[in-house]
Amino acid sequence: MKVLITGGAGFIGANFVHYMLAEHPDYKVTVIDALTDAGDKSRLDGTHDKINFVQGDINDTGTVEPLIADCDWIVHFAAETHVDKSIEHPGLFLQTNIMGTDNLARLAIKHSVKRFHHVSTDEVFGSLKLGVPDKFSESTAYDPRSPYSASKAASDHLVRAYGETYGLQYTITNSSNNYGPWDSLNRIVPLFISQALTDNKLPLYGDGKSVRDWLYVGDHCRAIDLVLHQGQPGSTYCVGASAEHNGIDIATIILEALGKPKGLIEFVADRPGADRRYAIDASKIHEDLGWEPSVSYEEGMGQTIKWYVDHQSWWQSHHDRPGLTEWRKGVVR
Repeated sequence: MKVLITGGAGFIGANFVHYMLAEHPDYKVTVIDALTDAGDKSRLDGTHDKINFVQGDINDTGTVEPLIADCDWIVHFAAETHVDKSIEHPGLFLQTNIMGTDNLARLAIKHSVKRFHHVSTDEVFGSLKLGVPDKFSESTAYDPRSPYSASKAASDHLVRAYGETYGLQYTITNSSNNYGPWDSLNRIVPLFISQALTDNKLPLYGDGKSVRDWLYVGDHCRAIDLVLHQGQPGSTYCVGASAEHNGIDIATIILEALGKPKGLIEFVADRPGADRRYAIDASKIHEDLGWEPSVSYEEGMGQTIKWYVDHQSWWQSHHDRPGLTEWRKGVVR
């Protein structure tokens, strides 16, 4: 099997590359990544003799078409994902997330790719109220509230439309918040760990009570693998761990694990249009494919904190990376 992974030097994409090489060592894996501020080739250390890596933009037809012509599956992670950045620079998100997906999908149709798997987010569904049992599912109406989530919603719709109109053999997953090794320092879990380890403030948006459903990245990779091998073409699967925690919970577990004082928490102004709560009903992927999370929130956070403690040289080398410092004032998702 020949698999093209877009955005494979990003946080989730790189974890998926490592996962696929371990689980399917006979597969031929090609990775394309533009290596912008979200991509980092060092996440792929140890894989370079096992993969074909191409630095390139998914909007560049001349670069991506030969790769697509020579693959069986496309697993599409490549996207701009930072909500704060989307508020400042929405056009970049439209270009990458919508037009980039369009380019890949049309080329996949042209070359009869057997599966186009589009990796999406629960943010396309909008916001849930605190203290209610409601959760997002495959039948939830879309209600994006940021330029980022609007661009992902548009790309979801585009993939489905190309399936209906042109016969694109697609599947889609909408996942909850991922956490785990190799995450970018402009996202809440690694940001808080790195800040705590250096005795700096942990910036919490608003009152810190906005809730997210936290999914360990390895469980997400396993879900995508199942959808690729067993999922029904033309189907969407919501992936979540039913591990709902707010920002205060995240900060507290990190500070306690590292023996740091709670006085390091600092409340900062909330972002415009902030969503209050996300939660995923993963019944469909459980019932259809037998998937369920294997790593609990407590176990996953413990593993993640230990990873950042053990890999300080990696994240310290990224701490003042261009484009990161300006976003460190806030947290993502």
